[in-house]
Amino acid sequence: MKIVYLIAGTFNSGGMERVLTNKANWLVQHGYDVSIVTTDQQGRQPYFKLNDKIQTYDLGINYDADNGHLLSKLLHYPIRQWKHRQQLSRLLCQLKADIVICMFNNDVSFVHKLKDGSHKILEAHFSKNKKLQYDRHGLWALADRWRTRQEERIVRKYERFVVLTKEDKELWTIDNSQCTIDNGEADRLVVIPNARTSSLNAKRSTLNHKRVLAIGRYDYQKGFDTLINIWKEVNYNANANGNANGRGWRLDIIGDGPLREALQQQVERLGLQDSVRLLMPTDHIQEAYLNASIFVMTSRYEGLPMVLLEAQVCGLPIVSFACPCGPRDIIADGVNGYLIENRDETLFAQRLSTLMQDSALRQCMGAAAAINSEAYTEDCIMQQWEALFKEFIRVNG
Repeated sequence: MKIVYLIAGTFNSGGMERVLTNKANWLVQHGYDVSIVTTDQQGRQPYFKLNDKIQTYDLGINYDADNGHLLSKLLHYPIRQWKHRQQLSRLLCQLKADIVICMFNNDVSFVHKLKDGSHKILEAHFSKNKKLQYDRHGLWALADRWRTRQEERIVRKYERFVVLTKEDKELWTIDNSQCTIDNGEADRLVVIPNARTSSLNAKRSTLNHKRVLAIGRYDYQKGFDTLINIWKEVNYNANANGNANGRGWRLDIIGDGPLREALQQQVERLGLQDSVRLLMPTDHIQEAYLNASIFVMTSRYEGLPMVLLEAQVCGLPIVSFACPCGPRDIIADGVNGYLIENRDETLFAQRLSTLMQDSALRQCMGAAAAINSEAYTEDCIMQQWEALFKEFIRVNG
């Protein structure tokens, strides 16, 4: 079976790029023919190692050229869309794929219309209302609301729409009677979570390191500005209460992105240079988990965060905001970590302080986290994808 994935690029170190790489590598190792088509790669190498059997194609559309300039984007976007559609249609007709998987990028509005003979699947890596959570203003805010309404209509055009969490599934309303597979009896909307990273081995952290870890792109979504403010409160409480177990801890945030300089300035303004480090992405990510004792996430929105799954593989208890979507599916509050009502910084600081001070609690929650991670093994998740692919084989057969 031939599978084609459509994505903006594979050069970033983000969760979506990592998930795609893991899935594509697994599929080719199990006999599938896999290609990846990008629009904005611009000659850059994939951040994560792709199997040599995977064919890659870049259309050279470069949508990112107009980021931050709304008027320029409005002017050039239709031209780029036309060019994108023409080039992608020609390429797909050449590739003759059985299934084309759109990853909800700039091609989402027209992929389902292309007459290349393939079945079309739409795959979402963020929650339904992600654009409304950008918290933008003016014309950008109007554009976000308009695009959200457009997406509600577009997802109905695909033969399958795959989301990552049960929580997100509830946000989408799809008329199943429009389903074009199995005579309209199958459910068009499918939940398949991300798999935990297969490259992580069975090692677990000792949870004796005075290190709190966060990982993600330095942008608005990840909320690291909030995390740094929380750390200031945690640091103050540890020193004020005189609890030796709460002192001497360090917060490491691994990532890169447009807000790096602003975050570093925030660290310095709050006087946290001795306890907060902003670190660049690493190819040895498991070492980062194993050298930590707590994982934290302050995202404003997510899909299903890979970092939470990876942290649990390494036996780390987690403190996370209950942002839409993902944390509610992964974290059992008080069992394998703490799930904090969204944006409650005071409670977040309190729960984090509790874990920092209580070694036995960390061990108990860390063990529960490792057990929970078994539900997200790569084989388990990819078998769900194979079952979905076989639905199309049955129809064609």
